[in-house]
Amino acid sequence: MNSQTKFSVAPMMDWTDRHCRYFHRLMSKNAQLWTEMVTAKAVIHGDKKRLLDYDAQEHSLVLQLGGGDPKEMATAAKIGQDWGYDEININVGCPSDRVQSGSFGACLMQTPDTVAQCIEAMGEVVDTPLSVKSRIGVDDMQNYEELTNFIEIVNNAGCDNFVIHARKAWLQGLSPKENRTVPPLNYDWVYRVKKDFPKLTIGINGGITSLSEVNEHLSQVDNAMLGRAAYHQPYLLANVDQEIHQSSRPVISREQVLLEFVAYMKKQQANSVPVRSMTRHILGLYHAQPNAKKFKRLLSGKVVEIDHLYQWLDQGEAFAES
Repeated sequence: MNSQTKFSVAPMMDWTDRHCRYFHRLMSKNAQLWTEMVTAKAVIHGDKKRLLDYDAQEHSLVLQLGGGDPKEMATAAKIGQDWGYDEININVGCPSDRVQSGSFGACLMQTPDTVAQCIEAMGEVVDTPLSVKSRIGVDDMQNYEELTNFIEIVNNAGCDNFVIHARKAWLQGLSPKENRTVPPLNYDWVYRVKKDFPKLTIGINGGITSLSEVNEHLSQVDNAMLGRAAYHQPYLLANVDQEIHQSSRPVISREQVLLEFVAYMKKQQANSVPVRSMTRHILGLYHAQPNAKKFKRLLSGKVVEIDHLYQWLDQGEAFAES
C-alpha cells in the first residue's frame, strides 16, 4: 500500500470482480481497489486471463491471494507481479469452510510462522509491495498480546503493511456472513497496534459505513477500508477524492457515472461478456434517491438491454436527483 493510500474498497468474494472495480473507479480516482480473493493454486493452475485480467484504469489495484504454502504463494505472487498488480496481499481473515479446509484465511492467525514463511518466500521473488489482511484474532485468542505477537512475527519476516478487520473470526459456530456482524468490533485494538508499531502501515476494516467514519479512523490509523457499504451504496465513492484526499476535482454525477459505465458495457458486450454480469454491480447507484426502485426494476427484468439504460439517461430531468 503506497503512502498516499487513505481509503480502499474491501475485497469481497463474488462482488469485487473487474467489472465492479471499473464501476467503482469511475467515481473515485484515489480509492485503492482490491480483487476478490483468489487462491494461489488457482493462479498457478487456472485460467490466468479470467482470474487476473483488469482494465488499466483500475490502478491502484491490489491482488489478494489465499493460501498457506510458501512455495505456491511465491509462485502466485510472481505471476501477480508480472500481471502488473500494484500490491499483493495475503488473506488471513476469511473464515469460510473452504479456506478452513485448505488451512488458510483466518486459520493462519493461529500459525504466524506460516504467514512469515509465505512473506519471506514471496519477498524473495517479487519487489511488488506485500501486505497482510487479518482479523484481531480467531476462536480462543483472547488477548491483545496474541495479536501483537502475530504482527511482530510477520513484520520480522518483511511485511510492514497490515489491514486489520476489527473483529475476531469464529471458525466454528458462525457462518461467514455471521462473522461479519456477530463478533463485536474492537477498533481500540487496531488503534493500539498503530501506537505500538508506529513505523508500520496500519489499516482498519469492519463496520465502517460512511466517509465521516473513515475520517474519524484516519486520526488513529493510516487508512480505512469500506466493504458492503461501498457495494450497496456505491455513489458514496463519488465523494472520496474530495472528502478524504482533498481533491479539487468536481464530484461526478450519477448520470455521468452511468453514461461512462454503459460505454464500458458496450465494449465488453462486444467481447461476449453477458450484460447482467456487469449491471448486477450498479443496482445501488441510485440508493436513497426517489427513482431508486424504478432503476432496480429496470436492471432486474428478465431481459436487460443496454438500450434501456440509454433511455433512462435520455429522460434527464425526470430522474434528477433530489
